Amino acid sequence: MASDGKSKVKAMLPTHFVPEVRSGNLQNLGLIRVLDYTCNTIPNQSDKALIITKCEVVSQALESEIKNEVNKEEKKPAILLNPKEEHVVSSKPTNAPPPAPFVLKPKQELKSASQIVNEQRGNAAPAARLAITRRVHPLISLNPYQGNWVIKVRVTSKGNLRTYKNARGEGCVFNVELTDEDGTQIQATMFNDAAKKFYPMFDLGKVYYISKGSLRIANKQFKTVQNDYEMTLNDNAVVEEAEGEAFIPQIQYTFAKIDQLGPYVNGRELVDIIGVVQSVSSTLSVRRKIDNSTIPKRDIVVADDSNKTVTVTLWNDLATTVGQELLDIVDTAPIIAIKSLKVSDFQGVSLSTVSKSTIVANPDLPETQQLRAWYDSEGKGTSMASVGADMGASRAGGLRSMYNDRIFLSNITSDPNLGQDKPVYFSLNAYISLIKPDQTMWYRACKTCNKKVTEAIGSGFWCEGCQKNDAECSLR
Repeated sequence: MASDGKSKVKAMLPTHFVPEVRSGNLQNLGLIRVLDYTCNTIPNQSDKALIITKCEVVSQALESEIKNEVNKEEKKPAILLNPKEEHVVSSKPTNAPPPAPFVLKPKQELKSASQIVNEQRGNAAPAARLAITRRVHPLISLNPYQGNWVIKVRVTSKGNLRTYKNARGEGCVFNVELTDEDGTQIQATMFNDAAKKFYPMFDLGKVYYISKGSLRIANKQFKTVQNDYEMTLNDNAVVEEAEGEAFIPQIQYTFAKIDQLGPYVNGRELVDIIGVVQSVSSTLSVRRKIDNSTIPKRDIVVADDSNKTVTVTLWNDLATTVGQELLDIVDTAPIIAIKSLKVSDFQGVSLSTVSKSTIVANPDLPETQQLRAWYDSEGKGTSMASVGADMGASRAGGLRSMYNDRIFLSNITSDPNLGQDKPVYFSLNAYISLIKPDQTMWYRACKTCNKKVTEAIGSGFWCEGCQKNDAECSLR
């Protein structure tokens, strides 16, 4: 419950303010200065809730509650105020000459929130109507209990329009990753009619005003950005391009130590790392099976103060441009921060870039100074092993450790809980005792997409994925 001394209202503090409460910096009867807020109506009630999105502590705790009550018995001359007019106040007539009337004027012109935002950004009024009529909220302030918000974001990743089929029927879905000026990201998902409506509207790199979306707790199994919530846009959502508006989002990192990459192996969650470049390979070309094209790749080895190294594979333009720049300065042991890396089990543990990965050399971050001090003092002369060196042979590629974790088939069949909680890796030496003659060891696949094909009526093979009929297929 919050009070200004005259009125009280139900209020909610931002989640990042919890440490202040737990540490005792803000207690009961504490005094705060509200810097940003939104007001929501409580369902099935006439009351409203004040959702505070930004505030600062003025006093840890007051001695008593502040009350600013006016004595009802004390009569004062009433002053009628109308903000649109000038008001004249005079006392009751007496024998003395009446005093000259005086005018009450507001100290400053009343401005809407959108006008204030526009002035702070160089009076550059956006073309979108949403910015003119509503206040823009930062992504970090959103939560599922808000319903009346507008965000200004840049599309930093756009997925493909995918189709699906389940027990409830068929449909389509696509998602985008949105980033605001502060660097906060959120994933927005659209289904069916909303997906068809907004897919052509969203363009990678453009800035948009979005409102009337809904938020829910993010599914950690499928989320691709660092945010506790995910957004859903239905057919009623409002999306307007901010023509003429441009900003470069700040990059926010959530760094993982190299020796802590194990839980991310083969998962959907991308990681950020910062480390010292140990070596840079030359550019290689890899041929893709799907279309027989070649793409460039380059491997770099990065170390951090966990005294472990990891191989990072750069693909496409990152391999040819940033990779070449790193090769030119590798002798200076540059520190790089990489955002959005995929973790795989190649060589035990390895990292690779994806389409939205970014690399910054010698970034202006506190972690950079810490790593530089560590490397200059002890890291330069320390022999560091790869983070995947302690893994089994099937994952680390070592020959000597190939027999260390070998087991028998009886070890597998005697433990019904084996592999229930987490994957178990081991080596096995066995021979094939039976191949079932009634089961083929391959399937007929489309030569274009490698998906299963069926025999078409008449001749040829029909591919459901490509929606075409081919005269030949491949056996896979």
